[in-house]
Amino acid sequence: MIERGSLCWAELPGADDRRAVLVVQADAFNRSRIPTVVVVPLARNLRLLEAPGNIRIGKVVSGLPFDAVANVAQVMTLERRHLREMPARLPDGLRTSLDDGLRLVLGLGE
Repeated sequence: MIERGSLCWAELPGADDRRAVLVVQADAFNRSRIPTVVVVPLARNLRLLEAPGNIRIGKVVSGLPFDAVANVAQVMTLERRHLREMPARLPDGLRTSLDDGLRLVLGLGE
């Protein structure tokens, strides 16, 4: 089952490639019948770390062949059927940093 903090491949219809994403949606919704999941994309461009709220996810943690940046400013909703879960999950320390970044981008800490 897809859970908050899961790393997934997004296989989008009409696209020739797949994209790594991180599930940020609450598990209560992940366990529901809702067919969509809220995610943030993982980018290869490490310069995105300069943007407020973004976090680095190392390849050792993610299992990806590259270090990545969780781009919290690009929150998106995808259909669950387009996600392929990877065995990796975001460790608690990085999840806290991710939550801080999402609060910043969404203005929830003001």
